[in-house]
Amino acid sequence: MTDAATRASSALSERLDRLPFTRKHLRVLTGSGIGWALDAMDVGLISFIIAALAAQWSLTPTEASWIASVGFVGMAVGASVGGLLADRFGRRQVFALTLLVYGLATGASALVGGLAALLVLRFLVGLGLGAELPVASTYVSEFAPARMRGRLIVILEAFWAIGWTLAALIGYVVIPASEDGWRWAFALGAIPAAYALIVRWGLPESARWLERRGRFTQADSVVRAFEDAAGAPAAPPTDGRPTVLPAAATSLGERLGTLWSAEFRVRTACLWLVWFCVNFSYYGAFIWIPSILVAQGYDLVRSFGFTLIITLAQLPGYAVAAWLIEVWGRRATLSVFLVGSAVSAIFFGTASGAGAIIAAGMALSFFNLGAWGALYAVTPEMYPTSLRATGSGWAAGAGRIASIVAPLVVPPLLVAGGAPVLFVVFAAFFAVAAAAAWGLVDRRGVALDDR
Repeated sequence: MTDAATRASSALSERLDRLPFTRKHLRVLTGSGIGWALDAMDVGLISFIIAALAAQWSLTPTEASWIASVGFVGMAVGASVGGLLADRFGRRQVFALTLLVYGLATGASALVGGLAALLVLRFLVGLGLGAELPVASTYVSEFAPARMRGRLIVILEAFWAIGWTLAALIGYVVIPASEDGWRWAFALGAIPAAYALIVRWGLPESARWLERRGRFTQADSVVRAFEDAAGAPAAPPTDGRPTVLPAAATSLGERLGTLWSAEFRVRTACLWLVWFCVNFSYYGAFIWIPSILVAQGYDLVRSFGFTLIITLAQLPGYAVAAWLIEVWGRRATLSVFLVGSAVSAIFFGTASGAGAIIAAGMALSFFNLGAWGALYAVTPEMYPTSLRATGSGWAAGAGRIASIVAPLVVPPLLVAGGAPVLFVVFAAFFAVAAAAAWGLVDRRGVALDDR
């Protein structure tokens, strides 16, 4: 990078990092967070819909597993492609497109009459969901001041708990209300299609991405809007002349090669391993919890009620992680919450009686979702701006491979050893992820790499 490019990039980064939290930051956070919550609502709804359709359509366990897994196939593809597109065309544009795709596909799912059509639409839903999550976390991280960046990303991830709670409420109230309750649940999931328009026109593009693409005047304008909102002293005007930045890798092969270059290979390997293990245990457990409870003798309404209570524990998990991540740092917070998830999984698998099931489930929910918050905070920090969305997307894509496999292996594991064996397996994956977290780079309080 030339001296001029270094000064220009450093100046913009410093201007963003010196800002206090303003209404502009709040708008970016809530605008992205609402999309995040709608994502969670869709993913959460499918766990309740599977339980209802298994009875209504007389699905085999394998057929029910594929309803969940085909969506995760789409998410794996979407996460990988979405990151590449966001580095090429911008964070905001791809964010809005993903909301539109999965919102329309979810709404159309309400009209299906058989399993084949539902599987096709769930794949399309997965494409949108998979692309949206890493793009949104990248987008928010590029606006957040360094001293509070981790905390804001955990708060963004906390919107997942809001969406999952909405899904649990819909599952508890709407789905059991009639034979077509699952159709109404899918119809409510179409809301993101309308919200995509708000995202497209209501949120700014990432200033760091604009600068990296050579659009300096636009980047300066975005940062000035944030400075005005904070009442910060105006920075010297820029002349808009093109500062020479180092050429970024443009082809898929070059980008993937950079992820595995000497500088990034250790953090990439550890990041992919954490994503894989957390996805396997989280989706294997939470997608199947309502069905597992039904199999243990609880009726549909009561099992959905248990799941709603368990889901509420996600919010304090996020709150504690949001505080600790700027106190302990990224790696320690992530590792501790993953260890807590492992212990909670063992207790849940061996719990008997309603009280023990709810208590263990709440502990699992608390620790697992706190770990998710920390993981989403650390992931965009692993890579420079020119590679950030691609690196985040491919890490998420690696994780989605596990989310495809997990729902499919649950039925045979349940047959082989029941819930105790199943949740010991989940605990082992959490433990591996906790160890791999220490191979990541901890950038607490450090400016993002704007190369």
